[in-house]
Formats: sequence, structure tokens, C-alpha cells
Amino acid sequence: MAEMRMIEAVRAAITEEMERDERVLVMGEDVGRKGGVFGATDGLYARFGEARVLDTPLAESGIVGVAIGAALNGLIPIAEIQFADFIHPAFDQIVSEAARTRYRSNGDWSVPMVIRTPFGGGVHGGLYHSQSIEAFYAHVPGLKVVVPSMPADAHGLLKSAIRDPDPVLFLEHKKIYRLVAEEVPDGDHLVPIGPAVVRREGTNISCFAWGLMTHYCLQAAEQL
Repeated sequence: MAEMRMIEAVRAAITEEMERDERVLVMGEDVGRKGGVFGATDGLYARFGEARVLDTPLAESGIVGVAIGAALNGLIPIAEIQFADFIHPAFDQIVSEAARTRYRSNGDWSVPMVIRTPFGGGVHGGLYHSQSIEAFYAHVPGLKVVVPSMPADAHGLLKSAIRDPDPVLFLEHKKIYRLVAEEVPDGDHLVPIGPAVVRREGTNISCFAWGLMTHYCLQAAEQL
């Protein structure tokens, strides 16, 4: 097992899935030669080429729309929105098209795609780079929303998301990217989407959280 921080676990999951399935591709702003603003796609352009790692214009609706079209035509796109704060121009594409296609087509069509995006505050991002947007999308039928809290979970959940037959919104809290490191299992490590995990057992109170707040809940539990 290799020790990884979350940003490294995300990159490893994408790399492994691109090696496993040639239908998987990455697209978004600066994901190619630059490797993403946080380095999540660093090295992928050199490894897989411009046909599978696509730098796009700064147009979130276009990024998601093209990804939907690619998914409908047999590919498995991983669309990166550079910051979650700017995902809202793609709201209609996500809600009306990606999430509803399976139901609108009576199950004849599905949209196997992942939308990755960094979100959340605590890293001096200011007004337009610190928002938490999960509540907007958690209520959309047909769309799964995944928010990992630890590197190993990020790795296994992202691999599961890429293999999911329906669209998944994968939110990565920026403050966790390099907050902690842990061992990530070798091999085809998958974490199922849906079940919760118990991080710490106790007898007095229960805390439910996701993402960064999981770490704060664990800190609070130590003080109680």
C-alpha cells in the first residue's frame, strides 16, 4: 500500500481507470498540459495524449454538455469544473439532461459520466472560490453526489463513480487535498457509493458529517 494525500489519491484513481478502460477521458479547463490548478491531472496529458485529456474553453455549460454527448455515444468522460463556485452555468445540463436521461428514455439511454470539482472554504479562496454547493444537487433524482473525507475513500469512491452507469457529481474539499495522508490499498480498490462509515465509536452522541466536517467532528469527539 502506498501512502497518499487526497490529491494524489484522486490522480491515482483517474490514472488507473484510464489505463483499465480506453473509453475513459478527462476534460476541463487547464486539465491537460497544466495538469489542473491543484495538480489532480498532472502527467495525464503526457501519458494519454490530447485525444483523452482535453483542455476546454472556460465554459462550464459547454464542458458538461460535451461530456453528456460523449457519454451518450459510448465514452466515459470525467469533466472537471475548475471550482465548484462556477458550476451553476451548467445547472440545466446537469439537472435536465444528465440526471434525467435514463428516466426520459424509459431506461434506453444512460449517461455514465463524472463531474469532478473542488469546493469549500478554509484556504483563503474568497467569495468566489469557497462555496459549498452540495445541497443544490443532493436533491436531484438520477444524480449521485459523492463527498469523500479521506484519501483512501477518495480513491475507491472515484473509481466506483467512473464505473457507475449514471452521472456522479464528485466533490473534493480543497482543504483536505493535502490535509492528511494515509495508506491506500493496492490493486483494484473500490469503495461502494452509498454506505456510510463509522470513523469512531462512542456511547454518548452521534455526529453525522461528510467531507471536511468529518475531521472537525473527530476533533470534537476527542474533546467530549
